[in-house]
Amino acid sequence: MAVNDLVSDKKLGAVLQTSGYAQDQALKLLHLLSDIARAEGPSGDVEQLQATLSKEQKLLLTNISHLRGLHRSANFDARDTKAQTAEARHEVDRLHLQLQNLYYEQRHLEGEIEACESYDHTYQKLPLISVDDFVALHPEHAGYDENAMMIARIGHERAEREALEQQRLELVGRKQKLIADNKKRKDDLANLDKDLEKFIDVCPPPSPSFSVGGVRVTIADPSIQAAKPIQELFEKVV
Repeated sequence: MAVNDLVSDKKLGAVLQTSGYAQDQALKLLHLLSDIARAEGPSGDVEQLQATLSKEQKLLLTNISHLRGLHRSANFDARDTKAQTAEARHEVDRLHLQLQNLYYEQRHLEGEIEACESYDHTYQKLPLISVDDFVALHPEHAGYDENAMMIARIGHERAEREALEQQRLELVGRKQKLIADNKKRKDDLANLDKDLEKFIDVCPPPSPSFSVGGVRVTIADPSIQAAKPIQELFEKVV
């Protein structure tokens, strides 16, 4: 396969074509120089060969000058291509590094997802009612997925516990109130006992009769007759 068939760039093709022309011109010059060297003495053939040689030299210099310009342009193009290649390589390296970072992030996220899926969540240990019982109580949640169903069940359990806690607090309040009332009554009875003892200690001679609630009471045995303070106490109690 010829070199020209391998090169597809137009500028490089022009360089190869011009270099081929210069090569042909150089070979012609060599042949002309050989012919002139073989010719002896001044003759028309030598002068004609020299004129042809001068013409071919001019053509060769023209081709060489053209070839230099093409070579300079090819060098500039090669520099630009190298710069573009370096920039593209830098972009490829950047994208490759970004891809590696994405792979690392993907592995990290996969590990986090696996850890979350295998995590022993506290809500899984809650004593929730079964799904069938929950759907029977709340048929509007029948079409929910697993995640939404779990959230609804936890919300139901929370509402039930809050209601039970409210009832417990009410019962505790009633208990405390009953305890306070009982204590107050005990204190009242204790004070009444003390007042009764004081009345007994300071009571005057007994009266044979006294009135309680509009009823006249007569005590036959004077030794056990009540004192007047006791009579007044009985009237207050009644």
